[in-house]
Amino acid sequence: MAQKRKDNKGRNLRTGESQRKDLTYQYRYTDCSGKRKCVYAPTLQELREKENIIQQQANDGIDYANGEITVIELLERYINLKQGVRYNTKVGYGFVLNLVKKEKFGNRKIRDIKVSDAKLWFIKMHNDGRGYSTITSVRGVVKPAFQMAYEEEIIRRNPFDFKLDVIPNDSKKREALSPKQQEIWMNYIREDKTYCKYYDEFVVLLETGMRVSEFCGLTKSDLDFEKRRILVDHQLVRERSGKYYVEKTKTECGCRYIPMTDNVYESLKNILTNRPKVKKEVIIDGYAGFIMLDKNQNPKVALHLENEMRWALKKYKKLYPETPLPHITPHVFRHTFCTNMANAGMDLKSLQYLMGHSDAGVTMNVYAHNSYDKAEESMCKIMKFPKGRSNEKQRMSG
Repeated sequence: MAQKRKDNKGRNLRTGESQRKDLTYQYRYTDCSGKRKCVYAPTLQELREKENIIQQQANDGIDYANGEITVIELLERYINLKQGVRYNTKVGYGFVLNLVKKEKFGNRKIRDIKVSDAKLWFIKMHNDGRGYSTITSVRGVVKPAFQMAYEEEIIRRNPFDFKLDVIPNDSKKREALSPKQQEIWMNYIREDKTYCKYYDEFVVLLETGMRVSEFCGLTKSDLDFEKRRILVDHQLVRERSGKYYVEKTKTECGCRYIPMTDNVYESLKNILTNRPKVKKEVIIDGYAGFIMLDKNQNPKVALHLENEMRWALKKYKKLYPETPLPHITPHVFRHTFCTNMANAGMDLKSLQYLMGHSDAGVTMNVYAHNSYDKAEESMCKIMKFPKGRSNEKQRMSG
């Protein structure tokens, strides 16, 4: 009969257990994929606690060893599986991964992380000065990565599956421009000697609601002046390296026709008339004849229009400090268009189509910023009482 193995304290060791020369304990086992693995512990009691967890998780079909990977390793694995994503999505993944690599939390083993740990990490990042939008971006990558680990039965639950209410939402909401603000801004652009050259571009954005990359991707063949409509089925993107490429619209519903208003019709005609004459058209992924070109005769991208608005707004603030305007970007124009259409009474499905949204809830919840004045006006029509009055005769009982 074979003699049972003992540790330095004379205690019997079970199958797979051993004590190393440095007196730490080791347990060797075969995981569910048939690979030999080891776990270690400073005491026999701790080793056997790990053994119990291994056995419990083996019974549940969970591979304990895979739970040893760190948060950073999990994110890298998740991101590597996301092939064929949009350039901006790829940039977002890189931003989050680099941020997590700077955090001690990134080196923690995923099996050790509890919901409270995840919440405390978000609170810590907020206290370190990270904004709500940044933390939301981090959560947008970390949560699905942990969900992947959960669905692959590497962990028992997703510790990031909770509502992000542990930190205050200090992000600035994009506000649609009021009709008065739109008038002030567009009049300023039209009359300004420096920025009047961008007036037609701004008109098209403001009166079509296109995403700025969709606008930059427009070619001559996308404009049907006879039927007065614009075909939107792609967008133009430029990487930081300077490489251009064309990609599909943000959603499948993004492929659409947008009617030309009289203003848009005239502005598009002006853009084509003022477009520099080039000896050879730039061809990007089979597309040529982009309607907007920069000073180097390359197609304009989102950054061009964002800078145009930023520089123009900076000058406006110096000239007219007594009449302040909110932050203005191409995306604010998109918000404004949607809100204008909603306030004018356009039905939700038509508005969803024009915006290129796959979900009508996004159309209303994100973009349609109704003001108090508009709400009051609508209520007046329904309840039939004059605006600005509130005497007892005009109140409804109940």
